[in-house]
Amino acid sequence: MLDVRDLQKTYTGRHRSVEALRSLSFHIGAGELVCLVGPSGCGKTTLLKCMAGLLAPTQGEVLLEDRPVTGPPPGMAVVFQEYGRSLFAWMNVRDNVALPLRRKKLGKAREKQLVDRALEVVGLGDTHRAYPWQLSGGMQQRVAIARAVAFEPKVLLMDEPFAAVDAQTRAELEDLIRRLWHELGVTVLFVTHDIDEAVYLGQRTLILSKSPTVVLEDLAIDLPDERDQLHTRSSTRFAELRAHVYEQIQRAKHRSADTGTPAPAREQGPTLQKTEP
Repeated sequence: MLDVRDLQKTYTGRHRSVEALRSLSFHIGAGELVCLVGPSGCGKTTLLKCMAGLLAPTQGEVLLEDRPVTGPPPGMAVVFQEYGRSLFAWMNVRDNVALPLRRKKLGKAREKQLVDRALEVVGLGDTHRAYPWQLSGGMQQRVAIARAVAFEPKVLLMDEPFAAVDAQTRAELEDLIRRLWHELGVTVLFVTHDIDEAVYLGQRTLILSKSPTVVLEDLAIDLPDERDQLHTRSSTRFAELRAHVYEQIQRAKHRSADTGTPAPAREQGPTLQKTEP
Protein backbone atom coordinates (compact mmCIF):
# COMPACT_ATOMS: atom_id res chain seq x y z
CA MET A 1 0.00 0.00 0.00
CA LEU A 2 2.72 2.47 1.01
CA ASP A 3 6.41 2.36 0.06
CA VAL A 4 9.14 4.73 1.21
CA ARG A 5 12.25 4.31 -0.92
CA ASP A 6 15.62 5.87 -0.07
CA LEU A 7 13.90 9.01 1.22
CA GLN A 8 16.21 11.91 1.99
CA LYS A 9 15.45 15.46 3.04
CA THR A 10 17.96 18.29 3.44
CA TYR A 11 16.91 21.78 4.44
CA THR A 12 19.11 24.35 2.72
CA GLY A 13 19.43 27.93 3.94
CA ARG A 14 21.60 30.84 2.94
CA HIS A 15 24.61 29.81 5.01
CA ARG A 16 24.03 26.21 6.04
CA SER A 17 22.35 22.94 5.18
CA VAL A 18 20.69 20.56 7.64
CA GLU A 19 20.24 16.89 6.73
CA ALA A 20 16.99 15.81 8.39
CA LEU A 21 16.37 12.42 6.76
CA ARG A 22 19.02 10.08 5.39
CA SER A 23 18.14 7.10 3.22
CA LEU A 24 14.86 6.01 4.82
CA SER A 25 13.26 2.90 3.35
CA PHE A 26 10.31 0.83 4.60
CA HIS A 27 6.93 -0.45 3.43
CA ILE A 28 3.46 -0.74 4.92
CA GLY A 29 1.07 -3.38 3.66
CA ALA A 30 -2.62 -2.80 3.01
CA GLY A 31 -4.61 -2.83 6.24
CA GLU A 32 -1.59 -2.67 8.56
CA LEU A 33 -1.30 -0.47 11.64
CA VAL A 34 2.33 0.56 11.99
CA CYS A 35 3.79 2.85 14.64
CA LEU A 36 6.87 4.97 14.19
CA VAL A 37 8.96 6.13 17.15
CA GLY A 38 12.36 7.73 17.66
CA PRO A 39 14.32 10.30 19.67
CA SER A 40 12.94 13.82 19.94
CA GLY A 41 13.90 15.92 16.93
CA CYS A 42 14.72 12.92 14.73
CA GLY A 43 12.55 14.10 11.83
CA LYS A 44 9.32 12.19 12.37
CA THR A 45 7.14 15.12 11.31
CA THR A 46 9.36 15.85 8.31
CA LEU A 47 8.97 12.23 7.22
CA LEU A 48 5.20 12.38 7.60
CA LYS A 49 4.96 15.60 5.59
CA CYS A 50 6.98 14.02 2.78
CA MET A 51 4.73 10.96 2.83
CA ALA A 52 1.61 13.13 2.73
CA GLY A 53 2.87 15.09 -0.26
CA LEU A 54 3.12 18.30 1.79
CA LEU A 55 6.90 18.50 1.50
CA ALA A 56 9.09 17.53 -1.43
CA PRO A 57 11.97 15.16 -0.54
CA THR A 58 15.51 15.99 -1.63
CA GLN A 59 15.94 12.46 -2.93
CA GLY A 60 14.00 9.22 -3.02
CA GLU A 61 10.27 8.72 -3.34
CA VAL A 62 7.04 7.73 -1.64
CA LEU A 63 4.66 5.39 -3.46
CA LEU A 64 0.97 4.97 -2.69
CA GLU A 65 -0.30 1.82 -4.42
CA ASP A 66 2.74 1.96 -6.73
CA ARG A 67 2.05 5.59 -7.73
CA PRO A 68 4.54 8.34 -6.77
CA VAL A 69 3.27 10.85 -4.21
CA THR A 70 4.00 14.30 -5.64
CA GLY A 71 1.26 16.18 -3.78
CA PRO A 72 -1.54 15.39 -1.33
CA PRO A 73 -3.04 12.18 -2.78
CA PRO A 74 -6.83 11.71 -2.82
CA GLY A 75 -6.64 8.38 -0.97
CA MET A 76 -4.80 9.71 2.08
CA ALA A 77 -5.86 11.66 5.18
CA VAL A 78 -3.70 13.21 7.91
CA VAL A 79 -4.46 13.88 11.57
CA PHE A 80 -2.06 16.36 13.14
CA GLN A 81 -0.96 16.88 16.73
CA GLU A 82 -2.23 20.45 16.96
CA TYR A 83 -5.94 19.77 16.56
CA GLY A 84 -6.75 23.34 17.66
CA ARG A 85 -5.09 24.69 14.54
CA SER A 86 -6.70 22.19 12.18
CA LEU A 87 -10.27 23.01 13.26
CA PHE A 88 -11.97 26.25 12.28
CA ALA A 89 -13.37 27.99 15.37
CA TRP A 90 -16.16 29.74 13.43
CA MET A 91 -17.46 26.45 12.00
CA ASN A 92 -19.51 23.98 14.01
CA VAL A 93 -18.47 20.35 14.35
CA ARG A 94 -20.55 19.19 11.39
CA ASP A 95 -19.12 21.81 9.04
CA ASN A 96 -15.55 21.08 10.18
CA VAL A 97 -15.99 17.38 9.43
CA ALA A 98 -17.71 18.05 6.10
CA LEU A 99 -15.14 20.55 4.81
CA PRO A 100 -12.82 18.12 2.94
CA LEU A 101 -15.82 16.40 1.36
CA ARG A 102 -16.79 19.56 -0.51
CA ARG A 103 -13.98 18.86 -3.01
CA LYS A 104 -15.54 15.51 -3.85
CA LYS A 105 -18.89 17.07 -4.80
CA LEU A 106 -20.79 14.06 -3.50
CA GLY A 107 -24.14 15.77 -3.10
CA LYS A 108 -25.79 16.86 0.14
CA ALA A 109 -27.40 13.50 0.93
CA ARG A 110 -24.17 11.48 0.60
CA GLU A 111 -22.16 14.15 2.42
CA LYS A 112 -24.62 14.11 5.33
CA GLN A 113 -24.46 10.32 5.46
CA LEU A 114 -20.66 10.28 5.67
CA VAL A 115 -20.52 13.04 8.30
CA ASP A 116 -23.22 11.42 10.45
CA ARG A 117 -21.44 8.07 10.31
CA ALA A 118 -18.03 9.56 11.11
CA LEU A 119 -19.32 11.49 14.11
CA GLU A 120 -21.14 8.42 15.36
CA VAL A 121 -18.10 6.12 15.20
CA VAL A 122 -15.96 8.57 17.20
CA GLY A 123 -18.68 9.05 19.81
CA LEU A 124 -19.76 12.57 18.87
CA GLY A 125 -23.16 11.90 17.34
CA ASP A 126 -24.89 14.42 19.61
CA THR A 127 -22.40 17.31 19.29
CA HIS A 128 -22.64 18.18 15.60
CA ARG A 129 -23.96 21.69 16.28
CA ALA A 130 -21.31 22.58 18.87
CA TYR A 131 -18.26 24.69 18.06
CA PRO A 132 -14.68 23.55 18.69
CA TRP A 133 -14.12 26.09 21.46
CA GLN A 134 -17.04 24.54 23.36
CA LEU A 135 -15.37 21.10 23.43
CA SER A 136 -12.59 19.57 25.51
CA GLY A 137 -9.23 18.84 23.93
CA GLY A 138 -10.03 15.15 23.61
CA MET A 139 -13.35 15.89 21.93
CA GLN A 140 -11.66 18.31 19.52
CA GLN A 141 -9.22 15.60 18.51
CA ARG A 142 -12.16 13.25 17.97
CA VAL A 143 -13.58 15.84 15.57
CA ALA A 144 -10.26 15.87 13.67
CA ILE A 145 -10.33 12.05 13.53
CA ALA A 146 -13.98 12.11 12.37
CA ARG A 147 -13.01 14.47 9.54
CA ALA A 148 -10.37 11.99 8.39
CA VAL A 149 -12.79 9.05 8.68
CA ALA A 150 -15.52 10.85 6.70
CA PHE A 151 -13.04 11.31 3.85
CA GLU A 152 -12.90 7.50 3.50
CA PRO A 153 -9.12 7.31 3.07
CA LYS A 154 -7.18 4.21 2.14
CA VAL A 155 -4.26 5.45 4.23
CA LEU A 156 -4.42 7.42 7.48
CA LEU A 157 -1.30 9.22 8.68
CA MET A 158 -1.31 10.38 12.31
CA ASP A 159 1.34 12.78 13.62
CA GLU A 160 1.53 12.46 17.43
CA PRO A 161 -2.23 13.10 17.62
CA PHE A 162 -2.59 12.47 21.35
CA ALA A 163 0.44 14.37 22.63
CA ALA A 164 -1.60 17.32 23.90
CA VAL A 165 -4.33 15.45 25.81
CA ASP A 166 -4.38 14.08 29.35
CA ALA A 167 -3.50 10.47 30.17
CA GLN A 168 -7.08 9.23 30.58
CA THR A 169 -8.22 10.81 27.32
CA ARG A 170 -5.14 9.45 25.59
CA ALA A 171 -5.99 5.90 26.63
CA GLU A 172 -9.56 6.32 25.33
CA LEU A 173 -8.32 7.69 22.00
CA GLU A 174 -5.78 4.88 21.60
CA ASP A 175 -8.56 2.32 21.95
CA LEU A 176 -10.70 4.37 19.55
CA ILE A 177 -7.98 4.19 16.88
CA ARG A 178 -7.66 0.42 17.22
CA ARG A 179 -11.43 0.03 17.01
CA LEU A 180 -11.67 2.24 13.91
CA TRP A 181 -8.76 0.38 12.33
CA HIS A 182 -10.56 -2.93 12.82
CA GLU A 183 -13.93 -1.62 11.63
CA LEU A 184 -12.76 0.39 8.61
CA GLY A 185 -9.81 -1.70 7.42
CA VAL A 186 -7.79 1.45 6.75
CA THR A 187 -3.97 1.40 6.57
CA VAL A 188 -2.54 3.45 9.45
CA LEU A 189 0.90 4.95 10.09
CA PHE A 190 0.92 6.34 13.63
CA VAL A 191 3.83 8.61 14.59
CA THR A 192 4.45 9.00 18.32
CA HIS A 193 7.16 9.89 20.80
CA ASP A 194 5.53 7.71 23.46
CA ILE A 195 7.16 4.27 23.71
CA ASP A 196 4.22 2.63 25.50
CA GLU A 197 1.85 3.92 22.82
CA ALA A 198 4.09 2.64 20.03
CA VAL A 199 3.99 -0.86 21.54
CA TYR A 200 0.33 -0.88 22.53
CA LEU A 201 -1.16 0.29 19.23
CA GLY A 202 0.67 -1.30 16.37
CA GLN A 203 1.40 -4.56 14.63
CA ARG A 204 4.91 -3.29 13.92
CA THR A 205 7.04 -0.50 15.38
CA LEU A 206 9.62 1.28 13.25
CA ILE A 207 12.44 2.62 15.43
CA LEU A 208 14.31 5.63 14.01
CA SER A 209 17.79 6.91 14.74
CA LYS A 210 18.58 10.46 15.75
CA SER A 211 18.84 13.00 12.91
CA PRO A 212 19.95 12.53 10.14
CA THR A 213 17.45 9.72 10.35
CA VAL A 214 17.55 6.10 9.25
CA VAL A 215 15.43 3.11 10.26
CA LEU A 216 17.29 1.24 13.01
CA GLU A 217 14.79 -1.57 13.44
CA ASP A 218 11.47 -2.84 12.15
CA LEU A 219 10.08 -4.60 15.22
CA ALA A 220 7.17 -7.05 15.04
CA ILE A 221 4.75 -6.50 17.95
CA ASP A 222 3.59 -10.01 18.76
CA LEU A 223 0.93 -9.07 21.30
CA PRO A 224 -2.58 -10.55 20.98
CA ASP A 225 -4.82 -8.65 18.61
CA GLU A 226 -7.41 -8.13 21.36
CA ARG A 227 -5.87 -5.48 23.60
CA ASP A 228 -7.00 -3.41 26.55
CA GLN A 229 -5.32 -0.80 28.68
CA LEU A 230 -5.24 -2.90 31.86
CA HIS A 231 -4.33 -6.46 30.86
CA THR A 232 -2.17 -5.74 27.80
CA ARG A 233 -0.04 -3.12 29.51
CA SER A 234 0.47 -5.31 32.58
CA SER A 235 1.56 -8.37 30.59
CA THR A 236 5.10 -9.69 30.65
CA ARG A 237 5.42 -9.52 26.87
CA PHE A 238 4.39 -5.86 26.79
CA ALA A 239 7.07 -5.08 29.36
CA GLU A 240 9.69 -6.95 27.30
CA LEU A 241 8.79 -5.13 24.10
CA ARG A 242 8.65 -1.76 25.82
CA ALA A 243 12.07 -2.32 27.40
CA HIS A 244 13.54 -3.28 24.04
CA VAL A 245 12.18 -0.20 22.26
CA TYR A 246 13.34 2.04 25.11
CA GLU A 247 16.83 0.54 24.98
CA GLN A 248 17.04 1.02 21.21
CA ILE A 249 15.98 4.66 21.43
CA GLN A 250 18.52 5.36 24.16
CA ARG A 251 21.21 3.83 21.95
CA ALA A 252 19.92 5.81 18.99
CA LYS A 253 20.54 9.07 20.84
CA HIS A 254 24.25 8.28 20.94
CA ARG A 255 24.62 6.43 17.65
CA SER A 256 25.77 8.10 14.47
CA ALA A 257 23.44 7.65 11.52
CA ASP A 258 26.48 6.48 9.56
CA THR A 259 26.50 3.29 11.62
CA GLY A 260 22.74 2.80 11.68
CA THR A 261 21.45 0.29 9.16
CA PRO A 262 17.90 -0.83 8.51
CA ALA A 263 17.12 -4.02 10.41
CA PRO A 264 14.65 -6.68 9.30
CA ALA A 265 11.49 -7.37 11.26
CA ARG A 266 12.26 -9.53 14.26
CA GLU A 267 10.80 -13.00 14.52
CA GLN A 268 8.15 -13.58 17.14
CA GLY A 269 9.33 -15.38 20.26
CA PRO A 270 8.97 -15.49 23.99
CA THR A 271 11.84 -13.11 24.71
CA LEU A 272 14.03 -10.55 23.00
CA GLN A 273 17.76 -10.92 23.13
CA LYS A 274 19.93 -7.89 23.68
CA THR A 275 22.22 -6.96 20.84
CA GLU A 276 25.45 -5.02 20.86
CA PRO A 277 25.39 -1.60 19.13
